[in-house]
Amino acid sequence: MKKYVIIVAGGFGTRMNSQTPKQFLPIAKKPLLFHSINTFYNFRNDLSIILVLPTSQIEKWKSLCYEYNYNVPHIIVEGGNTRFNSVKNGLKLIHEPALIAIHDGVRPLVSHKTISNSFNCAEKNGTAIPVVNINDSLRELYDNKSKSVNRNNYRIVQTPQCFKSEILLNAYQQDYDELFTDDASVVEKMGEKIFLVEGNVENIKITTPFDLLFAEYLINNLP
Repeated sequence: MKKYVIIVAGGFGTRMNSQTPKQFLPIAKKPLLFHSINTFYNFRNDLSIILVLPTSQIEKWKSLCYEYNYNVPHIIVEGGNTRFNSVKNGLKLIHEPALIAIHDGVRPLVSHKTISNSFNCAEKNGTAIPVVNINDSLRELYDNKSKSVNRNNYRIVQTPQCFKSEILLNAYQQDYDELFTDDASVVEKMGEKIFLVEGNVENIKITTPFDLLFAEYLINNLP
């Protein structure tokens, strides 16, 4: 079955205290987003890559590709006002039965095993999202109080989140809901069961300067 990945990169670097959008910040001497795209291209070079960027960042992206002689094949799509609308814009390019992965552009350390786990599970079950265990203790806040909760009942959600095209395309016909925090929440509202697969702990979402430093260390030191 044909495979697509829609890489959503809409950040503006607010928590980075940077004028440069975080997906363009250098990490291991290359823009962060290069690493994210490369991981999928190296996983399967016949994977169709759709990159969703804010309209205001597209020319900057093209100039970075020229500067670094970056030629991994991909299609650029203009993003929307929300992540939901950005993904929806990317989905407009898909008109055939397929497996579709949606990935955060600022997760450059997703492993090939996590990508494979997600695609394989989605092909079998229709949906798949990678998760990892929580090692810290958790407390739930309520009525100005808090209580301990069993961390074994919770998981940290990652991307890529993978779906059969007929499920995902149908789900994104819904109206936007502020409770849509990821693609799984969109699909789940249609009554679909979400299947979990094992992610990789290095697959962090880069949002702070510390994350950037940690990711650079991992990229330079992981085998």
